[in-house]
Amino acid sequence: MKFNFNLLFLIGTILCSACKESSTKSSAPISEIKDYKGTGSITQGLAETTVQGIFTCDQPRTRVVAMGEIKDQSGKVWIVPAQNSFTTATKASDLYNECNDVTPSTFSDVDLSSIPVSEIDPEGEIITGYLFADNYFEFYINGQLIAVDPAPYTPFNSSVVRFKVNKPYTIAVKLIDWEENLGLGSENLQGKSFQPGDGGFIASFSDGTITNNQWKAQTFYASPIKDLNCLSEVGEKRLSTNCDETGVDDGTTFYGVHWEIPSNSFETSFDDSNWPNATTYTEEIIGVDNKMAYMNFIEKFKGAGAEFIWSTNVVLDNEVIVRFTVE
Repeated sequence: MKFNFNLLFLIGTILCSACKESSTKSSAPISEIKDYKGTGSITQGLAETTVQGIFTCDQPRTRVVAMGEIKDQSGKVWIVPAQNSFTTATKASDLYNECNDVTPSTFSDVDLSSIPVSEIDPEGEIITGYLFADNYFEFYINGQLIAVDPAPYTPFNSSVVRFKVNKPYTIAVKLIDWEENLGLGSENLQGKSFQPGDGGFIASFSDGTITNNQWKAQTFYASPIKDLNCLSEVGEKRLSTNCDETGVDDGTTFYGVHWEIPSNSFETSFDDSNWPNATTYTEEIIGVDNKMAYMNFIEKFKGAGAEFIWSTNVVLDNEVIVRFTVE
């Protein structure tokens, strides 16, 4: 039989090219769960969607706010992106929220007299707080849940809270960077189906309290993790700073790492002294220059001296609790 070597070479070249293209799109992790030596609980792949949508908004930039469940190797069930009180708790008042048609162009257009006051101490001082979260917050004072973010995903919004309290008092905020690919901390963004999104939280208060690196910040869920070997822990620092953050077309074999939230994490009595200090981020990194919910009231955020805070990884860490005691 006579071989056509030119034809064989052409076929080989085509196959090689296809293999190379396939490898660049592959999401196969380098490590395995057995390689992980940290304190977290590891899950792999997509979660099962349990609630398709907990929020509706008649705006073109609204993403589906779904929730799901996923099991680790021991059979423990984790709620993703995080357990939350959105459907049951009081919603914070709107500073800017397209979903509720609240879109003032300047702070002078905001009527603070209509904002309800949550009473922690009857004889306390009335404090007003201005909050912007990417994407969602649950706001506690002295362990009492005051309000949750009225728009948990997109479009971006900002909020006002008022509360009456005596000093010292403790602020604790649960922060969630929502996800489209449940259990895999990613969304369809920037041309990739599995693109990790970033978080971020900034706030200022009428008593001069601002977010900065004096706050504490702890991570409780990180994903997508492509290679478990990139994770490390130093004391109570849960570090994913060495992990790959690039988006891919198919990330369905990637991992999530989860930690239990202590039941008293929001209480004044909770000892957060060993938690890492919050990491601060610039407006450029968070990308707020096109978000009117922030820019229209910048004097209450950056203008008040506040900084964006999160854990050590604003991209991969998706559930974070921040705390600060006001003396």
